[in-house]
Amino acid sequence: MDLQLKDKVVLVTGGAMGIGAAIVREAADEGAFPVIVDRCEESARALQAELQAEGTRVHVIAAELTVPANCKHAIEHTLAEFGHIDALVNNAGINDRVGLEHGSPAAYVDSLQRNLFHYYNVAHFAVRALKASRGAIVNIASKTAVTGQGDTSGYASAKGAILSLTREWAVELLPFGIRVNAIVPSDVMTKHYRNWLAAFPDPEQKLADIVSRIPLGRRMTTAEEIATMVVFLVSAKAGHITGQYFYVDGGYVHLDRALT
Repeated sequence: MDLQLKDKVVLVTGGAMGIGAAIVREAADEGAFPVIVDRCEESARALQAELQAEGTRVHVIAAELTVPANCKHAIEHTLAEFGHIDALVNNAGINDRVGLEHGSPAAYVDSLQRNLFHYYNVAHFAVRALKASRGAIVNIASKTAVTGQGDTSGYASAKGAILSLTREWAVELLPFGIRVNAIVPSDVMTKHYRNWLAAFPDPEQKLADIVSRIPLGRRMTTAEEIATMVVFLVSAKAGHITGQYFYVDGGYVHLDRALT
């Protein structure tokens, strides 16, 4: 299927590793020009070199997105390089375990800075360019927004707000033909996920317990499966889809736990 993404500029925050890197690769495979915005410049440059060796034009912007001025700079830099932006994928964030009891008001605000505020800030600075291209936005949320997890108030509330912003922006941007959707992953094996597992006394047993609760195939979702849905949603083939949440999770959130 031709997703009609050739030469489209797709900006991916947190695009250097994990789900973000998978989205960047998938966009490149479809002929798009990915823009990687990430604070980890070393990983971003390595991915850029990998894709450039395959003939893809890839741009890297090293930025700490908790600083609003850096969000503005990322958009301005992208427009200076390409002249247009066709899709924004808000992905950067980390489950930082800032809980109600094991946290503090200051730590909670910091968690929102890491996981929520830059979604708004990058979109705010990109919206004029997206109006010009009649582009699309995909926000990466998390199952924690709808299931809870425990001891992660900052991350869970940020992801819940991201779902609300998805619907709000879909309404606000209707007149401009800009579609806004969200992906709700559950368990995807990334570097950050492995670090989270490592905090348990028996990481392998914890992983086995998690996988046993994923109905479809008793396996974790791959980053590539998330990326495929994202790239479809920013494409012209998804031209009448907006304001929706897509659970790419093997049925984890919605199917009966009795299935386990």
